[in-house]
Amino acid sequence: MFGFLKKRLSGSVKTFAKKASKKELGPNDVDDFFAGIETELMQTNVAVEVIDFLREELKQRLAGAQTKRGQASKAIYQAFEESLLEAVGRKTIDIKSLAAQAKKGGKPVCIVFLGFNGSGKTTSIAKVAKYLLNAGYRPLLAAGDTFRAASIEQLEHHGDRLGAKVIKHEYGSDSAAVIFDAVKYAEKNRREVVLADTAGRAHTDKNLMDELKKIIRVNKPDLKVLVIDSLTGNDAVHQAREFNEAVDVDAVIMAKADINEKGGSILSVCYTIKKPILFLGTGQEYGDLEKFEPEKFVKGLLS
Repeated sequence: MFGFLKKRLSGSVKTFAKKASKKELGPNDVDDFFAGIETELMQTNVAVEVIDFLREELKQRLAGAQTKRGQASKAIYQAFEESLLEAVGRKTIDIKSLAAQAKKGGKPVCIVFLGFNGSGKTTSIAKVAKYLLNAGYRPLLAAGDTFRAASIEQLEHHGDRLGAKVIKHEYGSDSAAVIFDAVKYAEKNRREVVLADTAGRAHTDKNLMDELKKIIRVNKPDLKVLVIDSLTGNDAVHQAREFNEAVDVDAVIMAKADINEKGGSILSVCYTIKKPILFLGTGQEYGDLEKFEPEKFVKGLLS
């Protein structure tokens, strides 16, 4: 994963650190560094805003850092690591902890999944269901994508394979009502988490976005999770921004991360909407879901 971004960053930072061992670095050196790597970063889907942010962060962090002799390399790497963490964000959300609170007698946790057509929402829901099942919880699936009959059937197929109950209405029904009924069922039957599917929609489609706003208004979910296909490149930023402006998403799942060699979309999405990534989709099987850890991600890019 993210081989191209890692190669460009780690190699360039190593060269920059060597340069620092020979002279004290200043703002112009940081500008020169980014001038040399900016195009390559953009080719890995790192947004211009992120590059500008990292440039200014490094200038500030290196201004007071010891960059002479034996301290140079350590100071450079620490400055890069901290700057990248600021871009990605350090906040995380643990859905197991939320489920644990519900199991102790709290209200069921309602998680609504949303995103663009073909982003991988339904598959991601199944993976999260498996993640919770493995932890001893009993997630309930809500077939809130009533726009396509095939979507209801797909979610039922996953439910059958996982042994997870699916709440559904007829094709064409009110999506908000399906999710509402699922939450009521979960309350009565002591299910800790409701994982609700919604129709895929373009962020530019006003009618469908209004429907999504209704779903959120009626059900008041605990988490609104945006699923983004990490292979969509720079459009991932546009999707994240538009969905966040429409419904104020709480977290993101980046699907198909296992075949994403670029990786810059993670930096760009996190920086753009300032929301944490919950998981990375890492394959086709139910267990192919990796909890996203910001520190691990950043260290991996620089190693």
